[in-house]
Amino acid sequence: MEKNSRIYVAGHTGLVGSAITRKLRELKYENLILYDINELDLMNQYETERFFKKERPEYLFLAAAKVGGILANNTFRAQFIYENLQIQNNIIHFAWKYGVKKLLFLGSSCIYPKECPQPMKEEYLLTSPLEYTNEPYAIAKIAGIKTCESYNLQFGTDFISVMPTNLYGPNDNYNLYNSHVLPALIRKMHLAKLFQNDDLDAIRNDLEKRRIDNINPHGNNNYIITMLHSFGIMKISENVIINLWGTGTPMREFLHSDDLADAVVFIMQNIRYRDIIKAIKPREIRNTHINIGSGVDLSISELANIVQSIVGFDGIIKWDNTKPDGTFRKLMDVSLLKKLGWSASIKLEDGIRKIYEDYV
Repeated sequence: MEKNSRIYVAGHTGLVGSAITRKLRELKYENLILYDINELDLMNQYETERFFKKERPEYLFLAAAKVGGILANNTFRAQFIYENLQIQNNIIHFAWKYGVKKLLFLGSSCIYPKECPQPMKEEYLLTSPLEYTNEPYAIAKIAGIKTCESYNLQFGTDFISVMPTNLYGPNDNYNLYNSHVLPALIRKMHLAKLFQNDDLDAIRNDLEKRRIDNINPHGNNNYIITMLHSFGIMKISENVIINLWGTGTPMREFLHSDDLADAVVFIMQNIRYRDIIKAIKPREIRNTHINIGSGVDLSISELANIVQSIVGFDGIIKWDNTKPDGTFRKLMDVSLLKKLGWSASIKLEDGIRKIYEDYV
């Protein structure tokens, strides 16, 4: 990419897209094409083609997607598969049609089988069944990988797919109905700390600042306490208790969104599709995506303890084993990316401490 190249970041307001946008601006790429959802409906084929015909991007980061945690994935199964397929099909096809030089498609570690060997290598894709709760989303992302591969093979495009591990960072989703585990833990611990201090006005301020669907931030005290109960935050005697989903035993890997942005810009600048083929030397050209992660994981209970310490919540954590755990372990094998020249640098505790400072 040249400094004046026309670069489109699809989904630039989200966790991933905003991090990529910050990184590009930090590196003095200023000719950025940025449309929010109110300006461009990427599920609409006509609008998407009209955009490509008008803007003619040269480089493209495809970070636009419908995302959520276990509850959202399992509840809105049709929306997760339909919306993600529509968005990525439109963008990838018109990127080819209108001559985008290079496209980078962002997927997710949930593409790998539920019982995947650990750490998860790129070659393990499609070797056994997916985890049930996020199967529709995972299938959409697998389709994106295969769409990029297929356009590369048939049309000679330079479309690269990357699969990040669990991400966190600025502009994360803290809506407790559909947030991922780390932002959900941060917000629950923060609300619980305020509840422990009987600071219901501060809780109202939090709810006003980061709205949650169908929750009135200006409700009376009984309403606020009932709302906290619905999210598993309650007071018994003088102790505040947080009920968290599952057993706390599943293992998860986390990567700061700034590290991810650094990785994908590095790939866009330095790696071509043919470099990946050369590095993996496949017998058949398949599974040419690149894992992006830290290569280090921890249990959800260990994560909760770290968040509890950073937030300063001194109450009790209980685990609800009637709720699903999801996949037991999801650790990325990042040896291919290291071979290509990139490694993560932000330590988890440092990253969580910084985003909590930003949160408050």
